[in-house]
Amino acid sequence: MEKTTEQDSHYSNLEKMAVSEILQNINKEDHTVPDAIAKALPQLEKLVSATVVKMKAGGRLFYIGAGTSGRLGIVDASECPPTFGVPFDLVIGIIAGGDGAIRKAVEFAEDDADQAWKDLAVYGISNKDVLVGIAASGSTPYVVGGLRKANQHGIITGCIVCNTGSPVAAAAKYPVEVVVGPEFLTGSTRMKAGTAQKLVLNMLSTTVMIQLGKVKGNKMVDMQLSNHKLVDRGTHMVMNYTGLPEQEAAALLLKHGNVRKAVEEYMQKR
Repeated sequence: MEKTTEQDSHYSNLEKMAVSEILQNINKEDHTVPDAIAKALPQLEKLVSATVVKMKAGGRLFYIGAGTSGRLGIVDASECPPTFGVPFDLVIGIIAGGDGAIRKAVEFAEDDADQAWKDLAVYGISNKDVLVGIAASGSTPYVVGGLRKANQHGIITGCIVCNTGSPVAAAAKYPVEVVVGPEFLTGSTRMKAGTAQKLVLNMLSTTVMIQLGKVKGNKMVDMQLSNHKLVDRGTHMVMNYTGLPEQEAAALLLKHGNVRKAVEEYMQKR
């Protein structure tokens, strides 16, 4: 059976289209992605809930993938510390071929079914942790092998794929299948499939962090103050929570380096 992600595009003669037509058609296809994700929300809820239980008990979240899928996992993992103030090794993204594959494709790296477990072993992965495999095709050997080995070690496994009935989904205890259909450019899964994976990763990590208490109201109160924009954002958060004027709020924030701690000290002294 042909994979949905490999099916022929609904559009032909792309090279004969005007720029406006190409853009409009890509945009038209992109509009179908949220609907595909909506159908997978019950699956995603199960994965998120299982992940929260493990992480509340001190576990970590791992992503493995190859190519675009691997890069998306690394992006999501790398954004958790600055966004939520968590340790850099709480959410870990691993790509087939190693960090060099983030910028440049490593030929055949995704075809090694044994390498993912070797990569995970470096981090001492255990049954306290959660492993999510990311693979648009749902057949990447690197991901399948990693999930199967994790299952053997009693590790909670999940996945994000864009085909139904895939080997990756079969290897995951909590599969999330987001079927976005054929790509505008046949087989180019960095497009709709990649967009779907990015959105699902956003939902997964953000929901987990909210459940772990890393958000207050609708604010990133534990974010790292790593640039002037974030210091300014944090200052206004402190102002909103405390009623302090800007200069005092900024001083309090910089003293503690964290919105939550700054607000808590202010409230304790009142």
